[in-house]
Amino acid sequence: CDPRSRGRRSSRMMSLLNRYTLIPGRLLAMVMSLLAVNGCSRVQLEDSAQSSPVFDPLVFFSGHTRAWGIVQDWRGRVVRQFQVDMQGRVVGDELVLDERFVYADGERDTRQWRIERAGHGRFSGRAGDIVGAASGEAAGNALRWNYQMDLTVDGSSYRVNFDDWMWQLDGEALVNRSYIRKFGITVAEVTLFMLKMDAPPAD
Repeated sequence: CDPRSRGRRSSRMMSLLNRYTLIPGRLLAMVMSLLAVNGCSRVQLEDSAQSSPVFDPLVFFSGHTRAWGIVQDWRGRVVRQFQVDMQGRVVGDELVLDERFVYADGERDTRQWRIERAGHGRFSGRAGDIVGAASGEAAGNALRWNYQMDLTVDGSSYRVNFDDWMWQLDGEALVNRSYIRKFGITVAEVTLFMLKMDAPPAD
């Protein structure tokens, strides 16, 4: 594809994401160490099949989880940073996950996920700002999560695809790497470090 055309499309998408906040210093090195991961790398879910601990989102996200995240544009520039507090509860066979986002300029946002098992290591979920249903598949300590979202930029709506990868590191920590794509082109990448706030300390 033409890099200039890609840049113009990416710049318009990134105008929606161009705000800043701060990540605590003790976590910044952990997050930045993940940025060398190439958005075009061929990560395979089965590569994590033998890794532990086994990641179950209905278990991990039950209770209070806090996340610190950054957004990068297609050039790799950090254009947004944020914090998310998540409170999850399992109702029957469904995880209800309430997310509260805080940005540097004081803006706040919320989202509620409803996630359920779909059998054979698969999961499905819905949220108010998600188009249709999200789908995911887990293997070992990893989960791949896919969904679509409509983003409004300068009065125009763009439907983008989110390709989320999550890896549970231990009983209380998780890393999330997300690729935002339009027309098959990665226009932004999101990296989050998540920590269970009510988990017992790791051995």
